[in-house]
Amino acid sequence: MKKSLIAAGLILTASLSFSQAGFGWLGPKGDDAILPDVDPVKVSGNIITAGSSTVYPLTEALVERFKNEGYKGNITIDSIGTGAGFERFTKSGESDIANASRGIKATEIANGAKIGRVPLEFRVGTDALAIVVAKSNTFAQDLTAEEIAKAFSTAVFWSDVRPSFPKEKIKRYSPGTDSGTFDYFVEHFFKNDKNPILLSAGTQFSEDDNVLVTGVEGSPYAIGYFGYAYYEENKGKLNVLKVNGVTPNTANVNNGTYSVARPLFIYSDAKILQTKPQVAAFIAFYLTYVNEEIKRVGYFPAPATALDASKKIWINAVKPRVPSLK
Repeated sequence: MKKSLIAAGLILTASLSFSQAGFGWLGPKGDDAILPDVDPVKVSGNIITAGSSTVYPLTEALVERFKNEGYKGNITIDSIGTGAGFERFTKSGESDIANASRGIKATEIANGAKIGRVPLEFRVGTDALAIVVAKSNTFAQDLTAEEIAKAFSTAVFWSDVRPSFPKEKIKRYSPGTDSGTFDYFVEHFFKNDKNPILLSAGTQFSEDDNVLVTGVEGSPYAIGYFGYAYYEENKGKLNVLKVNGVTPNTANVNNGTYSVARPLFIYSDAKILQTKPQVAAFIAFYLTYVNEEIKRVGYFPAPATALDASKKIWINAVKPRVPSLK
């Protein structure tokens, strides 16, 4: 499926000369994935992004850098969940970029085709899911995958998760069902069956990760999950649990021993990149500097091969002319 997104027959050649915007070719030579330099001072026009609350802080960091280096236009970043972001991008066509914490689905690609959009996938990083409890929770430190599944489904009391835990009711906090984080959690712990978590009593769902943080922080018997960056922001209030004895950290994510890690993406479309040079410029800037921003935000870099592949997708999408924004 992913190859079909960038197949030669689906990549349109540029219909707008980037020279009309004062840009010229500074692009790659040969097969090297070398993006053109971007000077944000020379970029004009507005950009609309929407989607994952997990990718939001990363995109926000790149937007802030883009503006600090001179971009004077407006970039909208709506944190509405991955699914809702794809709705805007592939159904209504309202956004230029979709932020996503999961890969696009075949149905969403089909929706895009109906409005003349072929989604292009740009891998921008890696996230680890953080399973969290309050600092006041003194008993839960390391749960197995099976215990986590119980805690978010059939268990009523913590003692149902593990007999040595207190017989106190579990308070559950979960991202909303439009969230790519929810999708990934269900895929990993429930084999894509949403019913156990949806039917569990007393689960609070929210697309706002700050609501989840506040809820978990407020009780020693609460448990929740969200992207690792939100744990990093709130680690003074929360404890992150080991999963099957493995702590989420850079080394364990990179070596594959922490099982609850996932790729992060942004999506756009060749027509958008060709007709809106400001979007092409911002994505080139994003891919160039993402690894300088991602650790500060609290995520992990994408594998070098994946980031290189994203740059090549950008290059193919904007041929034959790439904006020189330096």
